[in-house]
Amino acid sequence: PSHASGTLGRRDDQQAAQHQNKSAARRPTSIERAAGRGLPESIMLATALRKVRGTPAVAAIATRALSSHARDTNTYIQQALAELKLPERFEKMLVTPRRELCVQLTILNDRDEVQTFEAYRVQHDNARGPYKGGIRYHAECDLDDVRSLASLMTWKTAVMDIPFGGAKGGVTVDPSTLSEMEKERLTRKLVHSFRGVVGPHTDIPAPDMNTGAKEMAWFFDEYSKYMGFSPGVVTGKPIDLHGSLGREAATGRGVFFALRNLLEADGAGGVEGKSFVVQGFGNVGSWAARLIAENGGKVVGVSDVDGALHNPGGLDVEALAEHIQSGSSSVDFKENGTVVVPGQEIFEMECDMFIPAALGAVIDAEIAGKMQCKYIVEAANGPTRPEGDEILNNRGIKILPDIYANGGGVTVSYMEWVQNMQEFKWSEAEVNQKLEDKMTSAFEQIWDIHQKKGVTMRTAAFMLAIEKVLASRQLRGFC
Repeated sequence: PSHASGTLGRRDDQQAAQHQNKSAARRPTSIERAAGRGLPESIMLATALRKVRGTPAVAAIATRALSSHARDTNTYIQQALAELKLPERFEKMLVTPRRELCVQLTILNDRDEVQTFEAYRVQHDNARGPYKGGIRYHAECDLDDVRSLASLMTWKTAVMDIPFGGAKGGVTVDPSTLSEMEKERLTRKLVHSFRGVVGPHTDIPAPDMNTGAKEMAWFFDEYSKYMGFSPGVVTGKPIDLHGSLGREAATGRGVFFALRNLLEADGAGGVEGKSFVVQGFGNVGSWAARLIAENGGKVVGVSDVDGALHNPGGLDVEALAEHIQSGSSSVDFKENGTVVVPGQEIFEMECDMFIPAALGAVIDAEIAGKMQCKYIVEAANGPTRPEGDEILNNRGIKILPDIYANGGGVTVSYMEWVQNMQEFKWSEAEVNQKLEDKMTSAFEQIWDIHQKKGVTMRTAAFMLAIEKVLASRQLRGFC
């Protein structure tokens, strides 16, 4: 006991000294760092308030001050229900998740220290088939975010007419602070905690923000240790480990099909000659930008975590993608006519079409009033707040909503799952053609409701999805 007491005492002294050193050389605050990256005030506030949530007195204030992603999604559902003139009793049933799981994941890090992380899995609705939704690793991930994204997955799978329901998962962690081995331990511990509620016929996870094929390979391997060979338990796996050809580019390719369908249906012609701005140059944004450029479109602006680039004559998208993939910063990209601008200016660049492909809740009322585009295609999940949505609609800016626009990822995930269950593999051309057919069919249904009912495309998409989910619930006796 005396030895243990002495050890603890020395640790306390060390921690106090470390704290003094940190205080002496003050680092920028969360708001200062966010402002430096040009992020909207809503995100800056969220970043700062989450740092103080551990204090009970402040937690209540923080919760009230922060925008609720789940509340935003429910607002859009209420708008669609009002148009459908359905009884109010359906609202609670449609917005309430069937199951919410919160667990603590404890791992031993590379320094032989114990670390604990919060993890969530929300299963929103399975009336149309097994739950389906990604798993994200992000420092700002919380239950409200996951709840909102699970709901969006329910409506997305319904709009895309694939036999899945909606779910989402997440771990509150900054993955950049973890080594490769620590991420693997964390992923396998996640499987250990969730293995009783996921499965090929129950709930099929997939990659999301800061997760990818590698994490899905670990997930598949760990689950198979408990339940036997089960490649269909997750999608987004490596090609050489039962993944699907075409999956990596699927969401970005789906965004391209979506925006092309919109331009043609609205009488604006095709992609060729149009100008585009892409906010977020990760997997989805970069693939969408590549396909736009390949088809004659001009990408005049892009942004990522490092900053924003602007070139009125059009960026060399392929060269920029190669530059970033080499490990270089986007703001170090050198090209004639390309200039680095503050991140916030990405929202004010003049263009035909703006594509938000990063975080949610970035287009609030303030941003919506400054945007200089004719169309918005939501490649990200929940990028537009309801108050921003209203302003954009009043300004005549047409918005193609996320539950359709970024549906390419879950559509090809479904194709991967089908191939796994059949133990059969399709060619990339087959996958891409099936994806195009799905994106076209879903758009035609949304556009038809939009035209006939005189509602926004967002409301039209939610109306289509709600009718499909309600029909399945009623047929199965859930109502």
